[in-house]
Amino acid sequence: MSIVVTGATGHLGRLVVEALLDRGVPGGQIVATGRRTETLADLAERGVVVRRADFDDPASLREAFTGAERLLLVSGSEPGRRIEQHGNAIEAAKAAGVRHIAYTSIVRADTSSLLLAADHRGTEELLAASGVPHTLLRNAWYFENYTTRLPVYLEHGIVGSVGAARISAAARADYAEAAAAVLTGEGHEGAIYELGGASFTMAELAEVVSTATGRTVTYTDLPVEQYAQVLVAAGLPEPVAAVFADGDRGAAAGELLVDGSDLEKLIERTPTPLADVVTAAAAQLRG
Repeated sequence: MSIVVTGATGHLGRLVVEALLDRGVPGGQIVATGRRTETLADLAERGVVVRRADFDDPASLREAFTGAERLLLVSGSEPGRRIEQHGNAIEAAKAAGVRHIAYTSIVRADTSSLLLAADHRGTEELLAASGVPHTLLRNAWYFENYTTRLPVYLEHGIVGSVGAARISAAARADYAEAAAAVLTGEGHEGAIYELGGASFTMAELAEVVSTATGRTVTYTDLPVEQYAQVLVAAGLPEPVAAVFADGDRGAAAGELLVDGSDLEKLIERTPTPLADVVTAAAAQLRG
């Protein structure tokens, strides 16, 4: 069985390759793809097949997917262009005879009002129209969305527009493990998994950060428009700030809350707690 992972040069894709290896999949049966294949040299040394694949280059996709039985389509990083790019990948997979596609989507993509959901919804529609058996891995937020901002939190506190709503999130490695379980398991065709771990509020996140760093961090809630202005003032382009602020708007409405059972079922354990990930990130920051 040959398994292709797109975006292996990124955080999630690489972790999926690692998870496949941990599950005992021989390196020669894993194809790690991406645009910057030089960053995959260490995987190649471990026997993983490395191929170049660019969502904007259909020929590279067809070549990369040749001989594949299963494909993990990790969503691209260019909002607004992803439907076209993912469509190229789906067409290439179909032409290559791929028998199962797993796609990393977003929670409740078919009904979500989040700006980020539009590309995922469109991709899910393309998958349905393709006729290729597929699985939807609808990931909620990543803990890393927050831990990468630790220096900002320590200097300015946590700011957002979520109010007291609860958010489901999980460690990126847990989402990767779930994807690996689907890629190596049976009976997942047609399944839709709404994935996320134990929920938390932003005030609870502030408490966890305070405990992990030994410094008092508080959460300040702002109207969505004002939060977007804060993000722009911090250096984000206005379109990017608008997407981030819209994510908080959706979270405040409960659109990023799931019960967590799907993730626990796939990885066959309790998802990694928020406190563990924040504590590890704080230790790395101190180091």
